[in-house]
Amino acid sequence: MLPIWRPPVLLARLSLTMITLGNVLPQAASAQDMPAEAEQKAGDPVRAPAKNTDIIVTAVARGRDRLDSAISTSSLRETEILKIAPRSTAEIFRNIPGIRSESSGGDGNANISIRGLPIATGGAKFLQLQEDGLPILEFGDITFGNADIFLRADLNLASVEAIRGGSASTFSSNSPGGVVNLISKTGEVAGGAIQASTGLDYDEHRVDFTYGGKVAEGTRFQVGGFYHQGEGPRHVGYDGTKGGQIKVNVTRAFTGGYVRLYGKLLDDRSAAYLPNPVRVTGSDGHPHYEDIPGFSIAHDALLSRYVTSNVTLDGHNNPVVDDLRDGQHPVVKAFGFETQVDLSGWMLTERFRYADISGRFISNFPAAVDGAAATAAATDLGGKGATLRYATGPAAGQTIADPSAINGNGLLARIVVFDVKLNSLNNVTNDLRVSRVDRVGKGDLTTTAGFYASRQTVDTDWLWTSTLTDVRGDGRAALVDVFDGRGRAVTQNGYYGFGASWFGGCCRRSYRVDYAVNAPFGSLNYKIGRVALGASVRYDYGSARGSIYGAELGGNRIGTTILDIDGDDRLSAPERRVAVIPLTSPAPVDYTWHYLSYSAGINLRVSEPFAVFARYSRGARANADRLLFGPQVSPVDGSLTNRDAAIDYVRQAEAGLKYRHDGLTANLTGFWAGTEEQNFEATRQTFIDRKYRAYGLEFDGGYGYGPFDLTVGATYTDAKVTEDALSPQSVGRTPRRQAALIFQATPQVTIDRFSVGANVVGTTSSYAQDVGNLRLPGFTQVNGFAQWRWTDRLLLSLNANNVFDVRGFTEAEDGSIPANGIVRARSINGRTTSLSLRVTL
Repeated sequence: MLPIWRPPVLLARLSLTMITLGNVLPQAASAQDMPAEAEQKAGDPVRAPAKNTDIIVTAVARGRDRLDSAISTSSLRETEILKIAPRSTAEIFRNIPGIRSESSGGDGNANISIRGLPIATGGAKFLQLQEDGLPILEFGDITFGNADIFLRADLNLASVEAIRGGSASTFSSNSPGGVVNLISKTGEVAGGAIQASTGLDYDEHRVDFTYGGKVAEGTRFQVGGFYHQGEGPRHVGYDGTKGGQIKVNVTRAFTGGYVRLYGKLLDDRSAAYLPNPVRVTGSDGHPHYEDIPGFSIAHDALLSRYVTSNVTLDGHNNPVVDDLRDGQHPVVKAFGFETQVDLSGWMLTERFRYADISGRFISNFPAAVDGAAATAAATDLGGKGATLRYATGPAAGQTIADPSAINGNGLLARIVVFDVKLNSLNNVTNDLRVSRVDRVGKGDLTTTAGFYASRQTVDTDWLWTSTLTDVRGDGRAALVDVFDGRGRAVTQNGYYGFGASWFGGCCRRSYRVDYAVNAPFGSLNYKIGRVALGASVRYDYGSARGSIYGAELGGNRIGTTILDIDGDDRLSAPERRVAVIPLTSPAPVDYTWHYLSYSAGINLRVSEPFAVFARYSRGARANADRLLFGPQVSPVDGSLTNRDAAIDYVRQAEAGLKYRHDGLTANLTGFWAGTEEQNFEATRQTFIDRKYRAYGLEFDGGYGYGPFDLTVGATYTDAKVTEDALSPQSVGRTPRRQAALIFQATPQVTIDRFSVGANVVGTTSSYAQDVGNLRLPGFTQVNGFAQWRWTDRLLLSLNANNVFDVRGFTEAEDGSIPANGIVRARSINGRTTSLSLRVTL
């Protein structure tokens, strides 16, 4: 592989290209280097606030100053996001206080939570991810369809706003923990930018652009997007990233309001990083993690140029070859409109979006990792006298003479290929609300009422297979065949079974379910003098209708067969282990749910710079596809065997202090939460039914003086499992991966045309599993940045993600150190350094 480190050549090419662009493109204002949303207008509620104001517009009745609101909020502006150079959207979220974002899965597939609410499985169950005020998906934890997979940040992004607790329960469905909203530019500031970026010590090249301005008097537009290609931050041996997106919106303003049309096309491929093997010594309470010889936990993955296809049966039980290089492959075609109009004092706001969503999730999951000789001799494989032979790669067909010396580590991995076809995650959402401010007595009463409706389809096929591979980094691992003592093949071209044989033959599934969510909501907010009182309520009711297919449903459904996969008229051992979907025996899904959410708070503006607040809320989350194959849904009539299983409630209380004066901002909030959780985890084939409680302190603040600027945040959490119907031994334990302290800080200095700083994120240690003892060590990740404004229109940026190349473990499949010392875990990516040149148009 050719060396990637070539900064002089890359810098010269980037400079020449961007200087040429800067000279030939029309002159325009350079204001795009600031947040595009330059001012907050009443007629445009999802617009980002100006840099020198402190207005929040996400999950509230009307935009208002934070010091007058009894809620906990944060926002990140475009300029701040560009400096921290996130390698994924989830890395942006790590910089929001209170949010735990396990950004180790690649461009998507992150596990995200807030204020001690559990991450019992994956995705963002209690936290809703939005784009311009509407959810990406109605449920943020769809199995293999986490919401962040379908979300990309580029130069079209104006800001990110977050609500933690509070009114998130009543102004959005299925978001009791909070809302994170990515807000797009909408053309208020004429001009734009083109930015070219390249990896200096990793292989990825990217171009971003954005441009906006007036089309005619009262009409403006914004268009932007990106394209990237390359191996990505880990060594996988092929282009792990390839694709991009384009977004466009057009806004027509008129007296008393506006109307906006917008569209988005996303078609991107990025490698999905699942747990990888790492050697752990010491004890569960004091473990020492170290790389396996020939495999870096921070720079490698169990993906390879020599293993790029998956032979399986499709959702109709027909032989098919899927491309492992698809990784996370979201395809989104979305359009919508938004309008706001003043109707005789009532402000009406309407938001609508339809999203056609499909794609694939495919990657290698290690069901077990062990010595090559022991694996070959296992009773379910070759037994005594077994031999090994390479099935793919440069040594294909060659016998492995000394299994204990293979790749310097002597290991083999039993792989379950998580091959999931996302046929449709289509959704349509509509949010209609009216709001009015009246003078009542000596104060202002804000009345808001609305109705939300969404329809979410979940149509997926699980097409898993089982393979055997060696453990080698640099994208050069190969499939391995096993032969028994008499020379008979136990595997076929590296396949042990054309199903999840390593998981006991489970999980050949298909489900096609439509979820309907409807919710009327309303709020009253009264501000009199320094006191603001507010209360809101929301009533969600919904239904699940559809069909599910799988042998696990029982009823004499058959999930395995014998099939000549390769058509050679001979049946190999793996061809006698073929998983099929029992398509002729669907089980219905047919149930409804409903729940009430409410929130009430009080805010006292003690003085101009200082306020105190308190709030109590109850919200809930309706469970979606993770409920389907469990005991809570009857396979006979599709009804709920336990109606409580449809809903998980979250009760929260918070009280805090807010201060803002002369460049200093400081917010301190105490919180408590009680949470219900019913879920299913695909990797461990485990159902969950438990309750939690969490309390803690959350701080965020910032200070600016002259050339110096600092933002900082920290969250202390004490969380416990309080009830567990299925695993009572977990009661009293700290939920898995819940650290006592998470923190972030970004100091920076700007002098004339030069800016330099660091973005620091970190966590203390946590437990790998609820009932296990193995600790995941705490870590601090430092990301550095330097920016030089070459000319008024050219900006050169150098960004280093994980400067000190630390290992930072976000999860592990093992609750204790296995006998062989090999733990399957996910770490943050190692150091990646990028160079960018941006021209303002």
